[in-house]
Amino acid sequence: MANSMKIQIRQVSPSASQAEIRQHRVLIDRPAIKGGEDQGPMGGELFLSAIGGCFMSTLLAAIRAREADVSEVEAEVIGTLVDAPTRFSAVEVCVSAKCSDRELFEKLVEIAEKGCIIVNTLRGKLDLTVRIGAHA
Repeated sequence: MANSMKIQIRQVSPSASQAEIRQHRVLIDRPAIKGGEDQGPMGGELFLSAIGGCFMSTLLAAIRAREADVSEVEAEVIGTLVDAPTRFSAVEVCVSAKCSDRELFEKLVEIAEKGCIIVNTLRGKLDLTVRIGAHA
């Protein structure tokens, strides 16, 4: 039997829903300008957060496993939207950290990119790039 993940999403207002993820609750809504009540982020924003969060947790695990001297890790996720139909055409993850060994940090970023479930799922389906910012 294959491993799987399961979440529940239910309507909580005319425009908002709530995702139940293990013991966590996340409200999902549209901004008022798009007809929502702005009770939470939009699904597209959560999609970008999921990419960044998956990448970041994998990177932090790689740093911990190697006891690497890396701190102040940050990631910025930028999604490029196109119309007809509205969708992301590209996503860029820009990661930075305080690290005296740039080569080591590059290796850790590569490990995270190869180990992230979402990056692996989107590879070949969406223009997704990971780059290291100036902080490292």
